[in-house]
Amino acid sequence: MEFTEAYKQTGPCCFSPNARYIAVAVDYRLMIRDTLSFKVVQLFSCLDKISYIEWALDSEYILCGLYKRPMIQAWSLTQPEWTCKIDEGPAGIAYARWSPDSRHILTTSEFQLRLTVWSLVNTACVHVQWPKHGSKGVSFTKDGKFAAICTRRDCKDYINLLSCHSWEIMGVFAVDTLDMTDIQWSPDDSAIVIGDSPLEYKVLIYSPDGRCLFKYQAYESGLGVKSVSWSPCGQFLAVGSYDQMLRVLNHLTWKTFAEFMHLSTVRAPCCAAVFKEVDEPLQLDMSELCLDDDFMGGSDAPGGHFKVRYEVMEVPITFPFQKPPADKPNPKQGIGLLSWSNDSQYICTRNDSMPTALWIWDIRHLELAAILVQKDPIRAAAWDPISTRLLSSSQRQGVILLCSCASTARIQ
Repeated sequence: MEFTEAYKQTGPCCFSPNARYIAVAVDYRLMIRDTLSFKVVQLFSCLDKISYIEWALDSEYILCGLYKRPMIQAWSLTQPEWTCKIDEGPAGIAYARWSPDSRHILTTSEFQLRLTVWSLVNTACVHVQWPKHGSKGVSFTKDGKFAAICTRRDCKDYINLLSCHSWEIMGVFAVDTLDMTDIQWSPDDSAIVIGDSPLEYKVLIYSPDGRCLFKYQAYESGLGVKSVSWSPCGQFLAVGSYDQMLRVLNHLTWKTFAEFMHLSTVRAPCCAAVFKEVDEPLQLDMSELCLDDDFMGGSDAPGGHFKVRYEVMEVPITFPFQKPPADKPNPKQGIGLLSWSNDSQYICTRNDSMPTALWIWDIRHLELAAILVQKDPIRAAAWDPISTRLLSSSQRQGVILLCSCASTARIQ
């Protein structure tokens, strides 16, 4: 691997969607660097310390959230003299996001009083009253023509459909939820999935005209849905629950065709490959080579440093299991992480009761394909957008795991 020289950074950083630039926040300054040469191509000065950065999809505009004010400032890479400042006044700003056309900014005020759509073309603004959430509850169709926004009034949940061309409300319909958590358009823009409160197991599928296509309830009298995700092909809907089960529905009948249980002990006849992370001492000749701890795996092994490798384990194997306390809210159990591969063949999951294990399921053969067992809890996992490679990170600082269905490799 090659490394550049160190650059100062005090806030967030973010790559542009076209991967040509990287935005770095340094106190109140926003530096735009070229990803190849790392030279500064633009430098913008904001009115306060930068708390949040988000690129527009066309990589031409970028917004900065100054949440201490609170205020939003936007800049243009092609027109450095152009600037935009959004100040909601006493209402404040809790969250900001770009629209798919990269010419409108959506802001949610404090206490979810209203959601405002700000135009960068004609300076017009449109208000949607009583949005349900700050950072969630907004979903755009894949073609970017329509937006679905969760709202709540009179103790009832609603879906507002807006045209992203004129930002006029195309329709409003009530949904049969106790406390709607989030919404997602299907990849083909034909349906909207709605998740209800964890206190009641309920997944609702609605058509854009407000018809309830299906109501899914796996069980009663228990904590319900924790995560929901469409497959990229749009044919499957994965539902992760607090009962440690992953259920997969098909888009034709909305019936369950696969159920995957996350057991603390895996026994035969399971044919999945189980890879377990192990440490082994790394012998160094310190007279010839001296490396800083930042570039080594750690210093808790004999000899001061270690390298990491994976062993293929035989079944049966038992994973570390954490029983959540019964007297605390938001228990760490159930399927908290859910991610589809780009070809919709694999899906990876993490059971929060066993946070060190990453499960990879084969949807084509309806079986467990592999299990990755880390030494530390898994924080995140994401699939390669081109191939069936999986990237995951754990709580061990400075280490990420890159693996495929056939092999694993460690990057430090």
